Amino acid sequence: MINWVPFTVSLSLAIWTTVILVVVCFPLAWVFARSKCRWIPFVESFLSLPLVLPPTVLGFYLLISLSPFSPVGAFLKSTFGLTLVFSFPGIVAASCVSALPFMLGALRTGISSVPENLLEASWTLGKSKLETILRIVLPNMKTALLTGIITTFAHTLGEFGVVLMIGGSIPGATKTVSIAIFERVEAQDLSSAHAYAIALVVISYAGTYALNRLQRAGNRRNG
Repeated sequence: MINWVPFTVSLSLAIWTTVILVVVCFPLAWVFARSKCRWIPFVESFLSLPLVLPPTVLGFYLLISLSPFSPVGAFLKSTFGLTLVFSFPGIVAASCVSALPFMLGALRTGISSVPENLLEASWTLGKSKLETILRIVLPNMKTALLTGIITTFAHTLGEFGVVLMIGGSIPGATKTVSIAIFERVEAQDLSSAHAYAIALVVISYAGTYALNRLQRAGNRRNG
């Protein structure tokens, strides 16, 4: 019998992570794409570390950083009564760190692709920066934005190492589909593991297919 609760946890985690990263990464991507400051490559390289670090290493340092005994964890607990370790907000925070390069890279590419003359024309006509972003930048980087959303969502949906390190395996709270697969394999319940895995394969394929269609459509428009 398949327990569908891990799917709801994984979907909630992926949705929260994607929404938060769209909001957080857009201003960062704007600075990285348009600023010529010398410190930009250093910061950008630091934020891209989750792409190359093993998930266990990233999860280990996040666990230390977010624990109630760390300065950050102690501040959150004393000020807001919030404990991130072994909680759903904790795995959301960890997933945001892990998936940040996917969203940031896509948005940076999209912002860089917007022609400079369109921005200058908008500002010359007296439009504010916010109006320019809403009316000029976002419509011209739609493919990049959707690419960031799809890749971030898919990556978070299949996240394992970081989530396990920060959240453990609490049913209904931090136990995601990937963790459920691992536990079913350990228990030698391969039929349940197959069911979970096939569902993830189908969702991942749908995301990959949508991403390829978006990129092909973008290439046709640019061509």
